Amino acid sequence: MRRLENHDGICLGKYAGRIITMKSDYFSYELLKEDKKTGARAGLLHTPHGDIETPIFMPVGTNSAVKMMTNDHLKDTGAQIILGNSYHLFLRPGNKLIKEFGGLHKWMNWDKPILTDSGGFQVFSLADLRNITEDGVKFKDAKTGTEYFINPEISMEIQQDLGADIAMAFDECAPYPCTYEEAKTAMERTHRWLERCFKAHTRDDQALFPIVQGAFYDDLRQESARVISTFDAVGYAIGGVSVGEPADVKNHFVELTAPLLPRLKPRYLMGVGTPEDLLDGILRGVDMFDCVLPTRNARHGSFFTEEGRKIIKNKEFEKDASPLDKNCNCYACKNHTKAYIRHLYRAGEATAAILLSIHNIQFLINLVKEARKAILEDRYQEFYTERMGKLFPTD
Repeated sequence: MRRLENHDGICLGKYAGRIITMKSDYFSYELLKEDKKTGARAGLLHTPHGDIETPIFMPVGTNSAVKMMTNDHLKDTGAQIILGNSYHLFLRPGNKLIKEFGGLHKWMNWDKPILTDSGGFQVFSLADLRNITEDGVKFKDAKTGTEYFINPEISMEIQQDLGADIAMAFDECAPYPCTYEEAKTAMERTHRWLERCFKAHTRDDQALFPIVQGAFYDDLRQESARVISTFDAVGYAIGGVSVGEPADVKNHFVELTAPLLPRLKPRYLMGVGTPEDLLDGILRGVDMFDCVLPTRNARHGSFFTEEGRKIIKNKEFEKDASPLDKNCNCYACKNHTKAYIRHLYRAGEATAAILLSIHNIQFLINLVKEARKAILEDRYQEFYTERMGKLFPTD
């Protein structure tokens, strides 16, 4: 394990306007542009399974599939990287079986980058079904009642078996709300576990991202950001937000935390996925986002538009011959009307959820692509104001 002496990483020079960071054999990150008026950034993350243009939204495939979508659907949306959930894959079908198939890429026949989370958030969400100690977490499978144990070393074993391009450190996410002492205890344990994760993680072709914790206390967030930044990682994550707090509170802690992370490494805000969340996060210097929300909303008949979220079953769409969003180029919008998709949804046809999922995923991917273009052209503030104005009109 190496420690960084320079908070900004090691800069090897500039070429054609690009700031190049220290490279490994498998990963490197280029910070291509920082918007002059905001904290927004455009970059390029190189991984063993391809390059990722940032900022980026990452669809979530909890059980090694993004719900209601095939790999072809995902590629058509422009998805550059997807997530797998190591907690769920550990329980079913088991990380050892996936390893026998050659890892997660071959298991699901996905040839682009994959990120797996550590399972920490899912374990700590079990509340009454788990017991946390310094060694790790003992918990019961909510479906079967079977008792399991995960700690930093086991989490690293699981994620290395899965073989994703990016693995996440095993952390403790404090509940919301929580006391200062609860937040401090969880943060300090996260830091101790991070040491163990780095010692147990041995794959050079897999990046390991540390995670900032500290709940909703300024000094704890600052301390956590400083501590995890001493680990020489490919990228860094901000965890423990989007857990029920108001948007302004989330934005405050993202704005506080992001600038404290190494400037020349990608920054990942975990578990946020509304259009406004992405716009707000990019404004504050975040590069990577993920969330199950786009497909979950789709299965409940909700879809994204430039004017905000809409509900497809509403009567206003009964005879609406327009696409879900007039400026969207996804498969659903190019081929079908709101009236048709409304009919499918009301009839209980799974095709409705498929079409809405395709749309919601591509809507967010298109949004971050447009944001990236605006950053490269030094006009993100104007882009942000325009898009937020459409989402939340004042007149």
